Amino acid sequence: MTDSGAAPTVYDVAERSRVSIATVSRVYRNPESVRPETRERVLAAARDLGYVPSGNARGLASRSTGVLGLCFPDSSDPDTDAEAAEAADDDAAMLYSDQIIRGMERAARRHGYALLIAASLKDGPESLVAKVAGRVDGFAVLARTVPTVELEVISRRQPVVMLAGPRESLDTADRLDHIEVANFDGQRELTRHLIEDHGVRRPAYIGSSEESPDAEARFRGFLAACRDAGVEVGGEPVVRVGTMTQAEGARAAEVLCERAGERPDAFVFANDQMAVGALHALERRGVKVPGDVVVTGFDGIPLSRLVRPSLTTVHQPMLRMGEAAVELLVERLSGSRTGDPVSVMLPVTVVRRASCGCGDEEPAGPGER
Repeated sequence: MTDSGAAPTVYDVAERSRVSIATVSRVYRNPESVRPETRERVLAAARDLGYVPSGNARGLASRSTGVLGLCFPDSSDPDTDAEAAEAADDDAAMLYSDQIIRGMERAARRHGYALLIAASLKDGPESLVAKVAGRVDGFAVLARTVPTVELEVISRRQPVVMLAGPRESLDTADRLDHIEVANFDGQRELTRHLIEDHGVRRPAYIGSSEESPDAEARFRGFLAACRDAGVEVGGEPVVRVGTMTQAEGARAAEVLCERAGERPDAFVFANDQMAVGALHALERRGVKVPGDVVVTGFDGIPLSRLVRPSLTTVHQPMLRMGEAAVELLVERLSGSRTGDPVSVMLPVTVVRRASCGCGDEEPAGPGER
């Protein structure tokens, strides 16, 4: 593989695609002489590495493109789009990734960069990097979108920032810059508020079946607050959903309402989209919020303030996360930041609203009690 800052070579492409150097050469000089499967594997490796098959490869590879990239899976929610239209609020449909994009675009303009966005699940997560690497000066990627080992290869020649996820254990190849938010602190403070200020004793946490580092950190914060208050809960979320959308949140609320035994007195959702879906499902069933059950979310998307009752949530600085990603990339590209990778932790804010019984109040961050 290449050293940090060095342009990729034919040797790197050969190693990555598991073929000989001669085969790589034939792909570019006489592509019809190479089997289609092998040819595509070599071309894919070249795209991933940013390899330029030319005598001037080093100069071309090191030339600035004036473009930064962002890779993330498409997590659009049709229910959110429809509800935003009804609310006649241009920002209501903006979800987590939309806010990050807005923040990156804003900061990129300030620094004279354009932003290239790759958002798709159609061809698998690795295809996202293939669309971006080699075409940008540096890029950000949402955690778990692409295996860390794949990003490590690219980070040897251009800066890569991982968004919304903690650094992996020290025995892995995770040597990337990271930007995350205080998921654990925010969920712990919100859960503590429910228990201490609203007397919640039977909270149910609804999370994701996928290994989301954000959702897992939030669940650990939930457990910590329950443990500190002597509230007994299980070691796993009561419900795990496949995708954290409004539809899944509504289904989770239905499941919890129909279970035998005493209903939980609080539905604590891992994100706002699910919580909004649950509010609608509970309204259809005639379950009063917060009279019969408290509902909370996490993220602070614009829709959370527009639903009725307005949603108690933890607001994370999504715009700031996008801006911070660009700032870190620009620092790496300019050489003003060198050396070991960094981990940036951004604070969150608990927003107390009607769905927990507070009404709309000024936000209080973790520890600001």
